[in-house]
Amino acid sequence: MQEFLVEITTTIPDGTESSEVDARRAAEAIRARELSSAGHLARLWRPVGELRSIGVWRADDEADLHTNVLDTLPLRPWMSITVTALRPHPNDPGQW
Repeated sequence: MQEFLVEITTTIPDGTESSEVDARRAAEAIRARELSSAGHLARLWRPVGELRSIGVWRADDEADLHTNVLDTLPLRPWMSITVTALRPHPNDPGQW
């Protein structure tokens, strides 16, 4: 599987009922655990003081990442996503 750096900003549309937001967030947590168990979500961070997420995700290719991974997230309709394909660096200390 290939790795990708994914930056996600979620913007809840004005007028959205809080019950819908709560339901989607709960479903999002469940889906994130499923994707982690399947090996697609490797790490996820939230920058201090920001309402966005940065994560390392895995998929066969970028099309697979979007179609079979990110597009399955319950909050996806409210997300802006930036994807950067990654490859190992020759000086990566994790390879030593």
